[in-house]
Amino acid sequence: MKLAEESIERGASRLVEIRNYALKSGFKKIGIAHCMAVSKEAEAVKGFFAKDFEVLAIDCKTGKLPKSDFLGDGFVGISCNPLGQAEYLAANGSEMNIVMGLCVGHDMVFGMNSTVPTTTLLVKDRAHKHNPLEGIQKI
Repeated sequence: MKLAEESIERGASRLVEIRNYALKSGFKKIGIAHCMAVSKEAEAVKGFFAKDFEVLAIDCKTGKLPKSDFLGDGFVGISCNPLGQAEYLAANGSEMNIVMGLCVGHDMVFGMNSTVPTTTLLVKDRAHKHNPLEGIQKI
């Protein structure tokens, strides 16, 4: 808890506070598990963290698993693979993971299978441009 409190920087973005936490924790390698829809943003975040850490990034379509393999006939396309993302980051030595834009449920599967501390930088909210607070304020 003390480490989390020490990472807070008044007026700083969540991105900066995540960096502060990772630095204070002594982490050297950070993983980013992201949705394909936010690949551009994930690349920017990777660049931000690359100044201080080795950064691994893995998109949700890793393994190129057909949806029909999981969901049955009639489903087409490539399935998201949050388990594969977690396994990749663990196998490659990530010490802390960041989630960006994974679908509801997929984020939970990733979190349950991540072997290291995990935080969320960006949540998927299709209706509100990834800003769920906007939806909450309309309740």
